[in-house]
Amino acid sequence: MSEHKPYSFFHSVERSFDKAAKFTKWEKGLLEQIKACNSIYSMRFPVKMDDGRIEVIEAYRVQHSQHKSPCKGGIRFSDEVNQDEVMALASLMTYKCAIVNVPFGGGKGGIKINPRNHSAYELEKITRRYTAELVKKNFIGPGIDVPAPDYGTGEREMAWIVDTYASLKPGEIDAAGCVTGKPVTQGGVRGRKEATGLGVFFGIREVCNMPDVMKKLGLTVGVEGKTVVVQGLGNVGYHSAKFFREAGSKVVAIAEYEGAIFNANGLNEEEVFQYRKKTGSILNFPGATILAKSTDALELECDILIPAALENVINGENAPRVKAKIIGEAANGPLTPEADEIFSAKGILVVPDMYLNAGGVTVSYFEWLKNLSHVRYGRMEKRFTENMNNHILGQIEELTGKQVTDKERSFILHGPEEVDLVHSGLEETMITATREIMEIWKSNPEIPDMRTAAYVCAINKVGTSYAELGIFP
Repeated sequence: MSEHKPYSFFHSVERSFDKAAKFTKWEKGLLEQIKACNSIYSMRFPVKMDDGRIEVIEAYRVQHSQHKSPCKGGIRFSDEVNQDEVMALASLMTYKCAIVNVPFGGGKGGIKINPRNHSAYELEKITRRYTAELVKKNFIGPGIDVPAPDYGTGEREMAWIVDTYASLKPGEIDAAGCVTGKPVTQGGVRGRKEATGLGVFFGIREVCNMPDVMKKLGLTVGVEGKTVVVQGLGNVGYHSAKFFREAGSKVVAIAEYEGAIFNANGLNEEEVFQYRKKTGSILNFPGATILAKSTDALELECDILIPAALENVINGENAPRVKAKIIGEAANGPLTPEADEIFSAKGILVVPDMYLNAGGVTVSYFEWLKNLSHVRYGRMEKRFTENMNNHILGQIEELTGKQVTDKERSFILHGPEEVDLVHSGLEETMITATREIMEIWKSNPEIPDMRTAAYVCAINKVGTSYAELGIFP
């Protein structure tokens, strides 16, 4: 556990929860139940390594809330994994799912290893053994608990999990739904990879489209022309940068752990990514200025700052020097509670992680539904829509005597494919959630910031679930 820290990660989640609970109507006992972690499974198991020695692996799975089933949350492979962190992340999953109306309880898993120190074969043995342990204790299943990728894991690990689960549960027709983030060939869904970054973009774009909010911040409405700084060029940072750039924003700086680069005219994330792949670093990227320290990027003049890397990168020490007007938390917990207080006082808008990076879990939900329905999105209606649109277009052209351009024709005739439907469902989810949170914040002037408003939104939804379940004898 993390005794040496001023407070644990789980404690800081509880602090945010308590701050928001004051603005809700639920009695103390119910609030305690919402806050508590329901089940914590801490395990140790031996795995034989390539060199013949046996290593005892430490791993966890936490189910924070069963107000909705199944539980949902990623599995991370990291040296830093401990029970406190997994509990905190599981509780954030409960609140995140509630805000974006995804009917899951929160869960989270972790294996305390550095994946870089293991061969693919060792990682496979560890992942499969972990899955077997979860099956043994009924901690995984399409209706019980559905893991997903997180730090240090991806499609490959999810494929191992589903294969192990299916082999231990022969004949279970919905076995593919026991985990999400799988390769498309193994029942995954198209659009999952970019989901978190796209969700970050949709959420911030919706905030930027609110005239009253922009007026307060002294900014124009919309994301076009806004300057953006992205910290972290992983999956989430890369896709956040991509969608902002494509929408007409300027990504003026990108930071990675080796340092940061700046270009006032804007950077192209794909070019930077390819350059880093070739040279092993983003530094010396043509046309960009190097910043001395990676963290200097956080203090640049910009409209929107997107920390998309690690926890606690903005704290009481550097927060006073941050000049962004909007901070979009793409990572989990990039701001400490002290930084929150400072930004609140300075009038900087923090768009909180617990709903802003919910794109991943939203699309995971779509994947789970796809697995339970055993049919690909768009398969039933794509051709029908195209035929219908073709007919309507033909009638209009005949009646008006005019022809539409080829570009417009292909756009109008296009029937939705899986990725179109997934992106559209994600857009709807993020817009609705942003408006709900803003509504709560506006309706109670005492709520200090958007994070507290998001927690109020989550607590009210989970509280209503518990109350309606009538689980209190």
